[in-house]
Amino acid sequence: MNEQPPLAPVSADAIEESARRVAGVAVRTPLERSTRLSRLTGLDVWLKREDLQPVRSYKIRGAYNFMAQLSEETLTRGVVCASAGNHGQGVALACGRLRAEGRIYVPKTTPRQKRDRIAALGGGSVAVVVLGDTYEEASAAAAADAARTGATLVPAFDDPRTINGQGTVAPEIVEQLGHAPGAVVVPVGGGGLLAGTATWLRERGHTTRIVGVEPAGAACLAAAIRAGGPVDLPSVDTFVDGAAVGRAGAHTHAAVRDRGVDLVTVEEGRVCTEMLDLYQSDGIIAEPAGALATAALLALDLPPGSDVVCVVSGGNNDVSRYGEVLERSLVHRGLKHYFLVSFPQEPGALRRFLDEVLGPDDDITLFEYVKRNNRETGPALIGVELADPGDLTGLLERLEVSPVSVEPVEPGSPFFQFLV
Repeated sequence: MNEQPPLAPVSADAIEESARRVAGVAVRTPLERSTRLSRLTGLDVWLKREDLQPVRSYKIRGAYNFMAQLSEETLTRGVVCASAGNHGQGVALACGRLRAEGRIYVPKTTPRQKRDRIAALGGGSVAVVVLGDTYEEASAAAAADAARTGATLVPAFDDPRTINGQGTVAPEIVEQLGHAPGAVVVPVGGGGLLAGTATWLRERGHTTRIVGVEPAGAACLAAAIRAGGPVDLPSVDTFVDGAAVGRAGAHTHAAVRDRGVDLVTVEEGRVCTEMLDLYQSDGIIAEPAGALATAALLALDLPPGSDVVCVVSGGNNDVSRYGEVLERSLVHRGLKHYFLVSFPQEPGALRRFLDEVLGPDDDITLFEYVKRNNRETGPALIGVELADPGDLTGLLERLEVSPVSVEPVEPGSPFFQFLV
């Protein structure tokens, strides 16, 4: 039978004990003031740089805290976990430190960069198993492995030991800032980091406003709060892979439910814009989940000048994804639009479209006939990039009076998903 150590509750005392346990494995990451975001928002914005952990995310805190409490005999049977990438890296590093064998189940949507890092951090003691299209499918496979082999399942978020480890971010923030901030903004996947942060701040008497930020396409914790308990989302947008969780944890929901936490969502395109700003202006390479907290700042109603800490939760971004990141950002900002255009079958139709319909600063970034075997009867898919979002009105007016037949390809439509 698979032995499990006794559970300590999620509590401020347990979080402080966990901080001593993970010291030397998880580093005390910097708390840096963001001049860009402070000027943009009128707030005093600070960034907790968890992207600078040895595994480039805060997940090492929870994974190591959990595994360090397992007995030596339990560790000899190995561990398994499910991960979108970051938790798996934490487990892999913990396996190396504690000399344990591990199997990490990741869904097919996990970027290759994260898979390779898991294998490298494991140093030969960890196997990466790619299975399923979602985190939930990988999680089910990991649970079945544990039941079959006697290995210990290391939860990514829904266990008090994991939550207490992840919550060690909170006392660091207060110690580094010198006082409790007016607000702390935390990205949310399954809710472990938010649960630990809220527990420590509230039990230590701080009145800090606590904001959890979920991607709009995977707001599982908000769904749990509305339903009175964890529920399965009908669908999950996996772009923000580090937070693409379809069901919040029972422990995380219980820890967050009664602690006065605000939950907000951010569109994936806004996350992409913030990723680019972090990189180009601040020199910070953030993965999508790592940019969630700062992406939400403009939507928060906070007193001017108040100090706000945003957790940059991870920096495991695959450089091959930047094309998609840029595309999603342009669409979100209203600068990129797609149309299906049917030209009249007469000479010079395409030339007139270019001369009479496009504005002087409009740029065609994609032109492709949809029916490649019969271009004369099929529409063309055209991508247009604008210099300013306001230029769209003029473009649509010129399209309306032109002889071409036009169908906009709207974001969110099934066809649009093939473009981005």
